[in-house]
Amino acid sequence: MSSESGFNWPPLESNPEVFTSYLHTIGMSRQWSIGEVYGFDEDLLAFLPQPVIGVIVAIERLHKDDDRQQGSEDNNNIVPYYMKQTSELDNACGIIACLHACLNNLDKVELEAGSILEKFCKDVKELSPADRATHLENATDFKSQHASAASEGQSTQAANQDAVKHHFIAFVVNGNNQLIELDGTKRGPNVIAEGCHDVLRGSIAEIQRRLAAGEISESINMMTLNANPA
Repeated sequence: MSSESGFNWPPLESNPEVFTSYLHTIGMSRQWSIGEVYGFDEDLLAFLPQPVIGVIVAIERLHKDDDRQQGSEDNNNIVPYYMKQTSELDNACGIIACLHACLNNLDKVELEAGSILEKFCKDVKELSPADRATHLENATDFKSQHASAASEGQSTQAANQDAVKHHFIAFVVNGNNQLIELDGTKRGPNVIAEGCHDVLRGSIAEIQRRLAAGEISESINMMTLNANPA
């Protein structure tokens, strides 16, 4: 089933307040929120609320075709939740990254009963990564909240896809202490490191590696899924 015409999933501003409001509205527990990483120095990281259980990064990929070849379908089951990002969801990478961070931490993050997010989680639990994307394409309640969130923030919305330079990805640590990158444009979940016990510093190390390798530009914004300090 194709999605409703006329809705193009406008991009979200990389703003922790916008993301937090969006996630709370659709049903993520208010005990958790999205924070912002202002720098990679330990002095700055010390100010982040703890624990940090997921990382969301807006990056500008310099070699998109190579980037999309990473990961593997064989890894789909190494995390509880993974979904693809279709062309219809081209600008929905922000909420997809949030879903990847949140729904892979349901042992910690509660979902409000009867909420948009809880219903979505139940509806797609047994679906394939591709079918989860199709389900989101057609989720009218999600579309309404997404449009509202995209209108928040201070940045001017991009007029078309060509004007969108940044792409959101998520990092989580799975039950085998593997640092996993979750990006619906890749072949599947991407194992970054073994023996990881710190998703924040593990993610920073990977972003620094990509910078040094020329895989991404220096235009980066990193956010965290962390305990709500409020």
